Amino acid sequence: MFALQVLIVVLLVVAAVTTLVLKAHNDRLQAARARSLAAAEAFAHAPGLPAALHAPDPTTALQPLTEDARKTGGLDFITVMNTDGIRYTSPRPEWIGQKFIGTIAPALGGHTTIETVNGPVTGEVQAVVPVTDGGSVVGLVAAGVQASKVSSAINRQLPVILGAGAAALVLAMAGTALVSRRLLRQTRGLGPAELARMYEHHDAVLHAVREGVVIVDADDRIRLANDEARRLLDLPPTVEGRSVADLGLDPRIAALLVSHRPATDEVIPVGERLLAVNNRPTSDGTGATGSVATLRDSTELPALAGQAEAAQGRLRLLYRASVAIGTTLDVTRTAEELTELAAGRFADYVTVDLAEPVLRGDEPQPGGYTEAPELCRVAYSGPYPNPLYQVGEVHRYLPATPMAQGFVHGRPVLVPDLSAATEWRAGDPDRVRAALEHGLQSLITVPLQARGVLLGVVNFWRLHSSEPLREEDLTPAEELAARAAVCIDNARRFTREHAVAVALQRSLLPRDLPEQNALDVAHRYLPAQTGVGGDWFDVIPLSGARVALVVGDVVGHGLHAAATMGRLRTAVLNFATLDLPPDEVLWHLDELVTRIDRRPEAAEAEPTVAGATCLYAVYDPTTGTCTIARAGHPLPAVVQPDGTVTFPELPAGPPLGVGGLPFEAAELHLPEGSCLVLYTDGLIEDRERDTATGLSLLATALAGPSRTPEQICGAVLEALLPAHQRDDIALLVARTHLMAADRIAAWEVPADPSAVARVRAEASEQLTRWGLEEQVFTTELVLSELVTNAIRYGTGDPVQVRLLYDRSLICEVSDGSSTSPHLRYAADEDEGGRGLFLIAQLTEGWGTRYHARGKTIWCEQSIS
Repeated sequence: MFALQVLIVVLLVVAAVTTLVLKAHNDRLQAARARSLAAAEAFAHAPGLPAALHAPDPTTALQPLTEDARKTGGLDFITVMNTDGIRYTSPRPEWIGQKFIGTIAPALGGHTTIETVNGPVTGEVQAVVPVTDGGSVVGLVAAGVQASKVSSAINRQLPVILGAGAAALVLAMAGTALVSRRLLRQTRGLGPAELARMYEHHDAVLHAVREGVVIVDADDRIRLANDEARRLLDLPPTVEGRSVADLGLDPRIAALLVSHRPATDEVIPVGERLLAVNNRPTSDGTGATGSVATLRDSTELPALAGQAEAAQGRLRLLYRASVAIGTTLDVTRTAEELTELAAGRFADYVTVDLAEPVLRGDEPQPGGYTEAPELCRVAYSGPYPNPLYQVGEVHRYLPATPMAQGFVHGRPVLVPDLSAATEWRAGDPDRVRAALEHGLQSLITVPLQARGVLLGVVNFWRLHSSEPLREEDLTPAEELAARAAVCIDNARRFTREHAVAVALQRSLLPRDLPEQNALDVAHRYLPAQTGVGGDWFDVIPLSGARVALVVGDVVGHGLHAAATMGRLRTAVLNFATLDLPPDEVLWHLDELVTRIDRRPEAAEAEPTVAGATCLYAVYDPTTGTCTIARAGHPLPAVVQPDGTVTFPELPAGPPLGVGGLPFEAAELHLPEGSCLVLYTDGLIEDRERDTATGLSLLATALAGPSRTPEQICGAVLEALLPAHQRDDIALLVARTHLMAADRIAAWEVPADPSAVARVRAEASEQLTRWGLEEQVFTTELVLSELVTNAIRYGTGDPVQVRLLYDRSLICEVSDGSSTSPHLRYAADEDEGGRGLFLIAQLTEGWGTRYHARGKTIWCEQSIS
């Protein structure tokens, strides 16, 4: 008690001090607002201020005045500024000419602004007042003061409050001492533990048991009777102190209470009740004997036992529903789980009908219905086929049926006797007759509703051999339907999101592989069964008849992984058009992923890229070499023409997004007819096998006689595809071809302008041998321009010229200079600068690629 009093006094003191502090803070704030406003208005209306603002140097005239006014008024600052908020004066000279920090828009409109800001001094109140001249605003005056500098009366009031609190504590101590002495006398020396035990016993008897309690003293008077005893014995409200004989009790109950004899579960009829009475004698220590009797109404025990058993059955059913319904994210399977659980436990027949959009993952129309829509029966359980509708059948319930009524009104409908359902019989007599002939007796139909959207309806049927469905069965039916509706809606949403993610993913992947002669390519892409990942692949034709092969994998699943995959694939396509080496492509991808992760909006609005792997390979059919670089990606497999399988050791770069580490490229020589196999980790990794086992299975599937890339893809998936695919799988198989030697023509041209004519002549002869006479003129023009530029601007080394006869005619000119020409419009008076423009107009495309000893400029001509 003393601790409670001390706590109350302390809380009151704290509350008073807090109130004073808050009031003082508010008073200071109001005083600061008034002082700032008064100073700003006084200075703004000072004579001559508009003229000073129009002076050539307002700062020289106004700075001393504002400082004198600021010091005299006890302010933190008085600032004069123009209408753009540029300070003319400031207590800190270095701020003159800088933008004023605060709200000036209202002041520009002729109004006064007062605000509290965290400016140079925290908790500062500032006022901004317009300076007008002839009705127009020509400048602004701002004044501010820190609220804490304004004096307050709290210092005078605080000692008084603390003194009053101390006096209250002293009074509390004295009062507690007096009360403690009084309680000690009244409790006859009992300590806290004895008193606590006594009260605990009293509370346990009266409140912890659902029985009537009657205490009778040695004089046969009622000392205590709880509410249950009053109800069972019909006792008056003022029963304490009255004799048992005066209460008009049943003689057998009265005789037992005054006998003070022990009794255990003695059953005594009292009116319409059957009471089980327990009686125990008590003694007060002086020899006088009383008794305590407890009474229990045993007439309700059978009914309560039945209700308890029914309640336990419903709880067991709902528990099983929480475990058995929604084990998968499949709409149909979830509906089947509901029917399998409820059939035999709650009803004899259970059917589930869903709106057709739900089966596709779409959401049915929101809001209410005026009639039941078309529904599809998706699940059924019962001893024999239901006579109404079969699984897979699309139907519409007639308006008079309970199913349609429940669907329209959004609440369950009970039909305890189908034979008496006159409205239903009149609306659909054939269906009702078929149901009755199969022995269906009663029905509860419950709409499946989740998030305010009606998904379908579940029907619970019972046969004549079972108890009919009653009102008390509505609650478990609704709970089962509610549980199933949530699970079905989750499955529907997953179906929709999975379909959207798969559609997005497939739209971001290449639909058709480009035509080229260097490689025969086959591919497979299998999205995960329970999610969409970020695996991708690509085949990119490059200059010089080369082809780039790309396989990548973004960590994670879902729309974000698919979108990130699209970003990376687009970036690879862009980098490939620059003819960058594989290691530089990966370096640029790594920079891109790092920038995506560092964007502020990415950290707040969307998850960041957890990581990605990539393998980039460039195959050159003129030399049979393949340059490969990888960023944390599994090693490729190479199938030699004789069927031997190897996994070449390549430099293992870090995954994309790690940053700070270089990537290295390696060069492989692939004989003609070799197969390069690229894949993602979903092919070789699984919960049931490790990476080493997956690589071993892959090598076994690839080994063997010569097969087409399509056949290899089929064999690999047959051998390695897991039963439950949890990750995306991308597989790319490319068989190499070498360009025939007679399709390649190359010359070394000395750095002499006179050699250009010889190159044109030799190129013309070569094109004639190839049967490409129509391309002779354009090729001579292209070679003249490119070779002349290489000789004029090169390093003096010989120039390399190469013609490739592939799907198009490719002209390449290489020199030792790293300077790249640029397409431009030449002016009328320019003598040159039109060569590349003509090349761009006459050819299908041109570009530049760099290598270790200079650059190569190429262009392509269509030969179709």
